[in-house]
Amino acid sequence: MRRVLAAALLVTATGCSTAPAEPATDAPGETATIDWGACTDLERPDGEPPARQDASVRCGTLAVPLDYSEPDGEQLNLALIKLPATGKGKRLGSVVFNFGGPGASGVDTLDQAAKALTTLRSRYDLVSFDPRGVDRSSGVRCGDASELETFTSLNTLPPGEETRKRTTAANKRFAELCERDSGKVLPHVGTVNAARDMDRIRAAVGDSKLNYVGMSYGTQLGAVYATEFPHNVGRMVLDAPLDPTVSFEQRTLAQTRGFQQAYESFLRSCVKSTCALGKDEATADSNVENLLTRLTTKPLNVHGRTLTQGLASTAVAAALYSELTWPFLEQALSEGLKGNGEALLYLADNYTGRREDGTYSTQMTSFPAITCVDTAERPSEAELRRTEAAALKISPLFGSEGSGGLCRVWPVKGSDQARRVDATGSAPIVVVGGKGDPATPYQWAPKLTSQLRTATLVTYEGEGHGAYLSGSKCVHELVDAYLIDGKVPQKGATCPAA
Repeated sequence: MRRVLAAALLVTATGCSTAPAEPATDAPGETATIDWGACTDLERPDGEPPARQDASVRCGTLAVPLDYSEPDGEQLNLALIKLPATGKGKRLGSVVFNFGGPGASGVDTLDQAAKALTTLRSRYDLVSFDPRGVDRSSGVRCGDASELETFTSLNTLPPGEETRKRTTAANKRFAELCERDSGKVLPHVGTVNAARDMDRIRAAVGDSKLNYVGMSYGTQLGAVYATEFPHNVGRMVLDAPLDPTVSFEQRTLAQTRGFQQAYESFLRSCVKSTCALGKDEATADSNVENLLTRLTTKPLNVHGRTLTQGLASTAVAAALYSELTWPFLEQALSEGLKGNGEALLYLADNYTGRREDGTYSTQMTSFPAITCVDTAERPSEAELRRTEAAALKISPLFGSEGSGGLCRVWPVKGSDQARRVDATGSAPIVVVGGKGDPATPYQWAPKLTSQLRTATLVTYEGEGHGAYLSGSKCVHELVDAYLIDGKVPQKGATCPAA
């Protein structure tokens, strides 16, 4: 669950206060160091290397304890990336990024996002990392590529006993493979440990305070950091926030509602002009539903691979993360209706982390590993069926039992420590919530703001998952003003849709 700039927009609430700057200083005491060098394995989403590589970008590793209860025991090497500051003004230190997931590679994503972060980079080194259990940082592995292909291709329709049996069997098989291939790291990949890792990163880059931008899951990581290390918080921005207190059922229903609303917004936008899916919303929706139903029994062949209903539904959801991809979704669905599933499969592969050579990133394996260890909740069969029934009433397209079914059979116990956040004593934190965000519904933004106690909420009126990189100049300037100048947005600040 992941994700630069458009026409000039005005901040509708312009008042700001100023937080004192926290210049970078050497961290006291003995600190591990990062051995920076040239980046040799950066990847685009398709698995190919970047077309052009900035020679100033550096990559490195930092050793951290696998188990923090045994700090001198076995170590895990975190993979990091740094985009050195480019401006002539006073360097303010580093800003650490987490772009979401959980399971997204921060190393690759920061390199891809560099052009959208030019202003920030003029004053800061930009740093990101693959969190423990992700990709280069002892990434969780669960079977080979063919096993992942089978798992991600699983149909979610039609609802009923046969579909549930297949899902349950697939979840058990997947959990067994994760235990077999990554059993050593599974107990240690939770967000509390990742927050401890971030404090080691802060010290290793020489900052007395952590300046941080977290998106989606990265907001929970930031909130946990601020709870564990409130006095080490510098300038922190949490964009597309999660509410860590919600249950599996609450999260599933909120996200189902969010994606259904985004889907309906996509259809409305489509039919405002000539829409390849139908002349009106009802017709377009019916055509998409018929396509997905047809794929449950007659999947499409795409260069020797198979576009199933499960993959097509993933493609639709993936394209709803950003309004910028809606035109491509229209094209992909239109081609699917004509029997060509290539574009839909491309969207699904981009979401699941499947590369052109058939291998996968750890996106689909790290996500459940971190999600399931971050909660002690293990829903019963009755609770799963209740959740599924309620979700299907909200949306036949996106309704499901959510991730609770997989966590129910997960081989490692979870903890609720990452669900309790309170940043009392920290510097001001800026929370940015989007009204049209499908993956982290807006209702979670004021809740996280309240839980943190030191946070200020900014509301973005537009569509899409995440606001800082959405194309909203208003949000981008407001966030940069806080990170660079320490200007805390006025209470009630809003930004219009881009």
